Amino acid sequence: MAAASWAQIAAVFALLVISTPILGGYLAKVYRNEKAPGDRVFLPVERLVYRLLRIDPDGEQRWIAYVGSVVALTLVGVLLNYLVFRVQHLLPGNPDHLRGVSPPLAFNTAVSFVTNTDWQNYTGESTLSQFSQMFALVVHQFLSAATGMALAAAFIRGVIRTRTTTLGNFWVDMVRSLVRVLVPLSFVFAIVLLAGGVIDNFHSTQVVPTISSMGTPATGAPVQQSIPGGPVASMVSIEMIGDNGGGYFGANMAHPFENPNPIVNVLTIWLAAAIPFAFPWAYGRLVGSMRQATVVIVAMVTLYALSVVAVSALEAHGNSHLAQFGVAQAATAANPGGNLEGKDLRLGATGSALSAVTMTGTSTGGVNSAVESYTPLGGGIPLSDMMLGEVIPGGTGTGLYGMLIFVLITAFIAGLMVGRTPMYLGKRLLAGDMTLAAIYILVLPVTVLSFAGISLLLPSAAHQISTTGPHAVTEAVYAFTSAAHNNGSAFAGLAGNTLWYNSTLGLAMWVGRFFEIIPALALAGSLARKRTYTVTAGTLRTDTPLFTALLAAIVVILVGLTYFPVLALGPLAEHFSGHFGV
Repeated sequence: MAAASWAQIAAVFALLVISTPILGGYLAKVYRNEKAPGDRVFLPVERLVYRLLRIDPDGEQRWIAYVGSVVALTLVGVLLNYLVFRVQHLLPGNPDHLRGVSPPLAFNTAVSFVTNTDWQNYTGESTLSQFSQMFALVVHQFLSAATGMALAAAFIRGVIRTRTTTLGNFWVDMVRSLVRVLVPLSFVFAIVLLAGGVIDNFHSTQVVPTISSMGTPATGAPVQQSIPGGPVASMVSIEMIGDNGGGYFGANMAHPFENPNPIVNVLTIWLAAAIPFAFPWAYGRLVGSMRQATVVIVAMVTLYALSVVAVSALEAHGNSHLAQFGVAQAATAANPGGNLEGKDLRLGATGSALSAVTMTGTSTGGVNSAVESYTPLGGGIPLSDMMLGEVIPGGTGTGLYGMLIFVLITAFIAGLMVGRTPMYLGKRLLAGDMTLAAIYILVLPVTVLSFAGISLLLPSAAHQISTTGPHAVTEAVYAFTSAAHNNGSAFAGLAGNTLWYNSTLGLAMWVGRFFEIIPALALAGSLARKRTYTVTAGTLRTDTPLFTALLAAIVVILVGLTYFPVLALGPLAEHFSGHFGV
């Protein structure tokens, strides 16, 4: 790869090295409810919100009440969003006079943004009004991200606490996540993005002549172009910081109004990974053992870095089958080199690959290129990263508790293998705990493979896939993997705005949100009720390099055993057949 390509990767990793301890330490103070920077500003705001919403900041909830609060907020959000989309033509903030959204698409989009998936079966600038984008989408980008952060805080308390039945208060955790983290960060970086060239206005679509001023062949009339406006910078900031991914425009982060240059590209990639990598650091501070945090961080970074290097190398090498047609793929002064189909020439193959891995390794999904146009293995790795459960590093909070569940599974397996008591931080891991962990691990593969299999066999659904053969398999599996794992990125060759896909993808999003939250919080509640035993020489240590390597291996092996057959039928079969994208 060229020096400029390495520079983009180095810049993102350098920013993460700087931000992780700073933001992680701050998050620990926020969820420990101790004195933190900004108290003079944030405390009065929090007290006002508590008073208005009648929240008892000292009240605590059992795990089932905590989950019930999440469900209640989500249901209200879906109903409210659905109503806004259906009647947006009657609401203000619609300068382009867009009509109401159809019921299936309104359902899909409402569920999508409330569950932090942000899957978009529509073209943003030509389907949703500015009011719908700001009120229905952006508001829930804040709320869904804060929900993930609150759930992580509750899970950490389950690990830390002993002989208790409560995990904190969902509403308090939500308010603190919003007031102290998401809102101030989004405000600051919206200004930074605006200064970097991202637009932010309330203009209607402007129709202007093109620069060429050439007439159309039939009439000789000047060629015109529609240039949309909208509050984009304010949406992109929370889109990335909250690992949402839903963009204002249909092209998402490939649109120059959202991602105008390589500097903004690097900045947004870093923002998407900043909070997910900071949460393990906060976890170490909260449990009082940075060695435990190091195990999680090293496992996350190792798998993430391997994915970045692999996809960047595959895309920088290019498509070997194009050489016979005389297509130049070598990097030159005028050509960034590599496989450039579906990519922005300003960002090159590496800038696109770095984004694709980050947006699928987290739950962001806002990619800046067409993943469908990647080489089979280059596109297969982002798909595999989602299948890992998005734990490298995962979403805002969801990545941490997802990886901690893998830690518990690893501790249980390793303990049985060496004949030692399965234990984590002094708490014994029993069969009931592993049952909940198994449900958490298996529910999404069952959902993904079931819906994808039906879609490939159902003629009306298969007809909506633009390709055939192994690529079509990848197309269907990618769509449902993205939906169920609340990612939202698309493979771009699926006509998803149909009754079947709007309905089934919406259901997959529901499963991905609630059927993951319920076993995770139930497991946290089980851990909180346990007593702590003294760690002895007979206890397997979970803070060593050996355990870290075992953790990374368990993550890959569990996913490999589950998904390898379908990956063999999709990306691997396409790679070895040599018929890319056919």
